[in-house]
Amino acid sequence: MADSTSGTNAFDKLKKSLTAGGKEWKYYSLPSLADKRYEKLPYSIRVLLESAVRNCDDFYVYQSDVEKILDWEVNQSRSVEIPFKPSRVILQDFTGVPAVVDFAAMRDAVKRLGGDPEKINPVCPADLVIDHSIQVDVSRSADALEQNQMLEFERNKERFVFLKWGANALKNMLIVPPGSGIVHQVNLEYLARVVFGEEGVLYPDSLVGTDSHTTMINGLGIVGWGVGGIEAEAVMLGQSISMVLPEVVGYKLTGEPNPLTTSTDIVLTITKHLRSVGVVGKFVEFFGPGVTALSIADRATISNMCPEYGATVGFFPVDDKSLQYLRQTGREEEKISLIEAYLKANKMFRNFTDAAEDPIFSQVIELDLSSVTPCCSGPKRPHDKVTIADMKTDFRDCLNNKPGFKGFGIPEDKQSTTVPLVFDGQEYTLNHGSVVIAAITSCTNTSNPSVMLGAGLLAKKAVEAGLSVKPYIKTSLSPGSGVVTYYLRESGVTQYLQKLGFDIVGYGCMTCIGNSGPLPEPVSEAIEKGDLVACGVLSGNRNFEGRIHPLTRANYLASPPLVIAYALAGRVNIDFETEPLGTNQEGNPVFLRDIWPSRDEIHKVENEFVIPSMFNEVYARIQKGNERWNKLDAPEGILYPWDAKSTYIQSPPFFETMTKELPKIQGIKDAYVLLNFGDSVTTDHISPAGSIARNSPAARYLAGRGLTPREFNSYGSRRGNDAVMARGTFANIRLVNKFLSKPGARTLHLPTGEEMDIFDAAERYKSEGKPVVILAGKEYGSGSSRDWAAKGPWILGVKAVIAESYERIHRSNLVGMGIIPFQYLDGQNASSLGLTGKETVTIDLPQNLQPGQTVDVKLSGDRTFQVKTRFDTEVELVYFRNGGILNYMVRKIINAS
Repeated sequence: MADSTSGTNAFDKLKKSLTAGGKEWKYYSLPSLADKRYEKLPYSIRVLLESAVRNCDDFYVYQSDVEKILDWEVNQSRSVEIPFKPSRVILQDFTGVPAVVDFAAMRDAVKRLGGDPEKINPVCPADLVIDHSIQVDVSRSADALEQNQMLEFERNKERFVFLKWGANALKNMLIVPPGSGIVHQVNLEYLARVVFGEEGVLYPDSLVGTDSHTTMINGLGIVGWGVGGIEAEAVMLGQSISMVLPEVVGYKLTGEPNPLTTSTDIVLTITKHLRSVGVVGKFVEFFGPGVTALSIADRATISNMCPEYGATVGFFPVDDKSLQYLRQTGREEEKISLIEAYLKANKMFRNFTDAAEDPIFSQVIELDLSSVTPCCSGPKRPHDKVTIADMKTDFRDCLNNKPGFKGFGIPEDKQSTTVPLVFDGQEYTLNHGSVVIAAITSCTNTSNPSVMLGAGLLAKKAVEAGLSVKPYIKTSLSPGSGVVTYYLRESGVTQYLQKLGFDIVGYGCMTCIGNSGPLPEPVSEAIEKGDLVACGVLSGNRNFEGRIHPLTRANYLASPPLVIAYALAGRVNIDFETEPLGTNQEGNPVFLRDIWPSRDEIHKVENEFVIPSMFNEVYARIQKGNERWNKLDAPEGILYPWDAKSTYIQSPPFFETMTKELPKIQGIKDAYVLLNFGDSVTTDHISPAGSIARNSPAARYLAGRGLTPREFNSYGSRRGNDAVMARGTFANIRLVNKFLSKPGARTLHLPTGEEMDIFDAAERYKSEGKPVVILAGKEYGSGSSRDWAAKGPWILGVKAVIAESYERIHRSNLVGMGIIPFQYLDGQNASSLGLTGKETVTIDLPQNLQPGQTVDVKLSGDRTFQVKTRFDTEVELVYFRNGGILNYMVRKIINAS
């Protein structure tokens, strides 16, 4: 936010002038602090410091906060709380719709309680990209893109109309219309400012976004990370983020990549490495001469996977390559000169070959890029790296291993099961390991021309060698932006991708987010008949159980060229070194090495065909919209006219019982355990984004309103309707609840022992006046920064979660909804304490509750143990006392009216 505190800022004395592009600008000069500590700070921390200096008003941000950040080297491990005001917020439509819904509902609440509803309005820029809505219902078709986009508008017209209302009703909000691309790639290629220039003041671009892969922007030297929609809304309303000053792990890169490796191989190697080191809640900052070997697209791919290795950011400071990327993507030369001048003046510009510029880090770890080998990751987690050379034996081991992250528990006598299927009049067979989905998808890799062109060149060589992909495999290509279409077409590889079935089906996350669409009926029947471990291979960033497709029990992340390679092979249990992909016209074997394009080959094509005019032409359309979008007729006015019959947009229940007065802190009395979980329960388990199962409570709700199954759409697209989302909470078919013997969206109603759908059990407890809690293991809430993974449990009546550890964003989301995150004391868990989950739980909370306070948990049967309350800051306690962030903001605005 620009110089909103001018005249009251104790650091106004640091303001200096800078002339660039014939214009004079002001900026806060951090070197003028004349403090030796500044030049030792990691570059990512310098951005936090600049924000504190510029926004210091001794109300939201204090002079003492600036001192805390300057003294980072001492404070980094002391859990010191600091405020941070990002420059902007970015939303994708899956989370943007509920954010706008919440704003509309907050306006209603403010009006009901006697305040001015127009005060509920973003005060910092908010970019909302409509990107996540297309299901791959149509593939392997020349007009797949047109058909899918037509279906998207047909299914989501009501959501789009609502967002168009939001763009007009809410100031400072830019809507990027559907069909433009994936939010993170659009952010990287178009929306990123790098340096803001508002009201004559320069300052670094920084942001929070409502998707955990917001960190992709770190590859361009912009500090940003994912938060829940709830926290993002507070930032849009002018609130600081309250955060603990992080440790910063320095990740030193040396050497040059092997000619056979791709950026995907590098990122999967780094992901596994950092996950094993343990960087949850920390910043990771990359440095060392090896960084210069990575393009901005390579760096963005690494930064994109930040949630998978667990860090808050994976940051690459701005250097000369960053400026080259801005030129390549069509940014104006005048703006690029301004960016360079400002960052150099504030000592935020980096020369990675100059070790004298290396800051102090909390810890330094190293990777020699020449040691990276081709790899995939799976079958169930993004950080379970498998080298290509080991894939065949690793998959066999997974079949043998007991059920878990690396096991399916298939009996030995069932491992050679073969099931015939007839597709388009031709007979085929499926086995364990057969590939049924192959998707080049997601911002992770489609932002990177080297791997996309590599896939195109491999497809060309495969077609020329006479290879093909079996027609029953669901192949698709969903780039992150329209620019990809241009350079694939201009380089002449599109036709070869199409011949292998990789037609462009739309611009969005699609398969990576779970919108893979249905498999052909004969394929589904064969998988179910043989209880096969069928496989998906995708160039995405996540492969959690049940996420890609209910029938692909094994899913592997891979580079775009490897996605095509496994599609050609038709199976993942192949040794590419010794087994051919197929045979050519002469009947001779064709191996992967025969068609793999060289790095030099790829770079030559990239340099020729990825040019600024492509980016300019594609992104010029954002201002113009498109024909379907422009024809949408949105309502006017500051209050949204809710339609009670809508199955997409409803006013949520968050403010229905809210009062002006601050309520007293309430403890938990005689609560039942709704669900009893183990480790690594993801937000996909808690609030799936994919298809709505026909036998689910959400399906029954929609059917009761006259919708047919083909009209159900996905949970992601219906996030503006709390009735659907509450019924979809914990609706993942792979959910493992210790109360039951098999996975599924079911639980026990403990007083009667009756098994039922989780939503129905929660409703039963509510009708009985009984609160509920959740027990969990390690890493509860890992995965996407999904605010409905906190909103849904709140609607179900969940008062608290007791877990061994939490993913950062999800814990914050729980606090944001007024759900208490409790944590077992070190060394303790449900098993060590002898908990079955069938006990009732009572937790008394003092009125003077403190961050991190230890409290007693009393169980039926007169047993007691202690837990830590995971309110990490005083601000989080304020939110909890108010019943959540949104309630706090409503009360604040009413009291200020």
